[in-house]
Amino acid sequence: MKYAYEDLSPEQFEMLVVLICKVLLGAGVQGFAKGPDGGRDAKFVGTAQLYPSTASPWSGPVIAQAKHTIGYNKSFGESDFFTPTGANTVIAEETPRIIALRAAGELDFYMLFANRRLPADAAAKIRAHLSSACDLPVSSIALFGIDDLDLFLKANPGVADLANLDPVDSPLIVSPDELAEVVTALANNKDHFSDAVDTPPVPRVSYEAKNAVNNLTDEYAKALRKRYLKDTAQIRSFLAAPENEEILRAYESVVEEFELAIIAKRKGHQTFDEVMEHLLALLFGRDPILRQRPHKRLTRAVLFYMYWNCDIGREADA
Repeated sequence: MKYAYEDLSPEQFEMLVVLICKVLLGAGVQGFAKGPDGGRDAKFVGTAQLYPSTASPWSGPVIAQAKHTIGYNKSFGESDFFTPTGANTVIAEETPRIIALRAAGELDFYMLFANRRLPADAAAKIRAHLSSACDLPVSSIALFGIDDLDLFLKANPGVADLANLDPVDSPLIVSPDELAEVVTALANNKDHFSDAVDTPPVPRVSYEAKNAVNNLTDEYAKALRKRYLKDTAQIRSFLAAPENEEILRAYESVVEEFELAIIAKRKGHQTFDEVMEHLLALLFGRDPILRQRPHKRLTRAVLFYMYWNCDIGREADA
C-alpha cells in the first residue's frame, strides 16, 4: 500500500519517522525536539537493533531528521533540496547544524528522511557532500526516500496504524487542478476584462462584519481589498458570460471543495489570514501553473473573490 505522505502535516510525518527509527534503532529513540537554533532532531544513543544490519549495527549517537514537503512527486535531486553550490537548499541549511553536532560529540551517525523520490545519483552526491563537509564517513550517512518508506511500511504494517496516516486532524488539503483551469482561462482572457464594469460588486454582507466573524485581521483585510478589489467585478463578469459556462462549473467545484475543507479542518483559534495563506502555499507548492509568476497574483485575486463573494468563509448577518 502506498501513502500520500504529502497530505500529512509536518508533525505527523515526524511521528512516522520516529516510529520507523524506533524499529531500526531501538526503543530509546527520543522524538523530535526543537534545538536552540530552531532545528528539530530525533536522537538515539546506543547500539542499533537493526540498522544497517544486525551483524554490523551502528553504535554511538545517531541524529535523525525529517524533511516534509506538501509538493507532489518531489525529488532529493531538485534544486530546492540540494545543489553542490546552493546556499539556500535544504541540505545547505542543515549542514552547519550537522557540523556543530559532530563537533560537540552528539553525532556519529546521521539519518535523513524525506517524502521525496531518492534517485541513486542524487543519493550518492548528497552523501559525498555531507561526508566531505561534515567530516563524517559515507557509511555513517543514511538517506530515506518515498520508496524506502513504502517498503518499510509494507514490511511493518503496524507502524502505519501507530502513525495514524489517515487521521482526523490531518491538515487542510485541497486539489489545485480545477483552480488552475480557472486561473488559466482568466489569464488567457485578461484582454477582454475591460468590458467589465470597473466597480466593485456589492457584497452580500458588510466586509467588516464578515471579517469579524471569520477572524480576518484588519491589516490583512485592508491589504486584500487594496490589492484585489479592483479585480472582483472583472472576475464576476467573466464567470457570468455564457461562453464561460464550463469555467464557471470548474469555479463552483473549487468553491465547494475549498469551503467544505475549511469547515472540516479549520482550527478554532486560527485567523482566516492563516487559512488563506495556507491555501495559497499549498496551491503554489503543488501546481506549476499557479506558481508561475504571471499567475500567482491572479490566483490570489481569485481566492479573494471567493471570500469577498461569500463563497468561502462564514457569513455574517447583513
